[in-house]
Amino acid sequence: MDRVIQKKKWSNKRLMTIAGITGVVVLVAGSIFFTSGKSKLNVDTERITISEIKKGPFQEFIPVNGVVMPRTTIYLDAVEGGQVEEKYVEDGAMLKKGDPILKLSNIDEELSLASQESAVFGEQTQMQIAHNNAQQNTVSKLNQMADVDNAYKEAERIYLLDKSLYEQKAIGLQEYQAAKNNYDYQVRRKRLTTQILKQDTSLTKQQEQQAQEHYAQMKNALTLMRKKVGSLTLRAPIDGQLTSMDAEVGQNKNKGEHLGQIDAQNGFKVRVDVEEHYLSRIYNGLMGDFVFADKTYKLTIKKVYSQITNGRFQVDMEFVGTVPKGIRKGQTLQIRLALSDETTALLVPRGGFYQQTGGNWIFKVSEDGKTAYKTDVQIGRQNPDYFEVLQGLKPGDKVITSSYENYGDIQELVLKE
Repeated sequence: MDRVIQKKKWSNKRLMTIAGITGVVVLVAGSIFFTSGKSKLNVDTERITISEIKKGPFQEFIPVNGVVMPRTTIYLDAVEGGQVEEKYVEDGAMLKKGDPILKLSNIDEELSLASQESAVFGEQTQMQIAHNNAQQNTVSKLNQMADVDNAYKEAERIYLLDKSLYEQKAIGLQEYQAAKNNYDYQVRRKRLTTQILKQDTSLTKQQEQQAQEHYAQMKNALTLMRKKVGSLTLRAPIDGQLTSMDAEVGQNKNKGEHLGQIDAQNGFKVRVDVEEHYLSRIYNGLMGDFVFADKTYKLTIKKVYSQITNGRFQVDMEFVGTVPKGIRKGQTLQIRLALSDETTALLVPRGGFYQQTGGNWIFKVSEDGKTAYKTDVQIGRQNPDYFEVLQGLKPGDKVITSSYENYGDIQELVLKE
């Protein structure tokens, strides 16, 4: 007789399946718990920087480098090209205005000057000859006018006399008519001679004026030519020191080529490079300061060059008050360029935390100093030393300002000594 075998309710296979499912559920639940809850990380306090929030003076500034330069510099360029014939001074020499520096030779320019001088002298000679001829012509015309005037007066005298005699029946009509005809002829002759003399005088004056204007133009051209040849001798335009001299005897220099510069001894300025990011915030009158020989000196911006080169632009700054003794041209100064006035603000020291948080949150240390937890903050202005805290912290709070690079999504730090 067959026996009924009862089926087991919990087989080994089913138990293993249930155990596997339970394990997965536990893992998922744990993952959810740890990701949604406050994950913690043990941190050695010797490897982090803990800073205290303080209230104090704050000024927004940027560190920049400036190069000391003469306040006034005159660049020396070749007005005309030529070969360096002679050098009168060497680089670094102190010069007075007008002192010769070097001489260039240019045969073409010198020949042009000689030709222009000859042309001017020739024009002057021709003008003198023309003037003499005009004077002789005028004298001849005046003599002719004198003869005509004398003949007119004589004809007038005879005419008036014969007219009176004719009216008295003392002479005949034929003699009277001859006197009248001669008088009328002399009247016309005098009128014509007078007109010719006036025209000749006017023409002579016009010709002389034109000759004078032409001569003046030639003289101006000669003056310019002499100035060009004179510029072959380079002279100091102001009192000062000759620097950056680049010329040796025998060298050929092209027109416009840089030869050197004169630095006036009227003080210094500082040429500063600034990142283009700050262009809209830089203007004349902004102040800066630097330390030289353990003393702080002030500078102010006098000129902004808005042209951007390689992501930077330049400004000129001048000293305010005392100029440091011993400062030299070409010296580099480390300057704090202020972008705002000094105010009182809540401050947190700069640190690596900003790179990971963007200033939106920070790890704040608990009152017992055993933990640090995320706290939302709002960061305002900044300078190379501090951030300005606008919201989220108060004086006396302690925060971690070192880098958060290895913290990932950790919500709380357990501080271990």
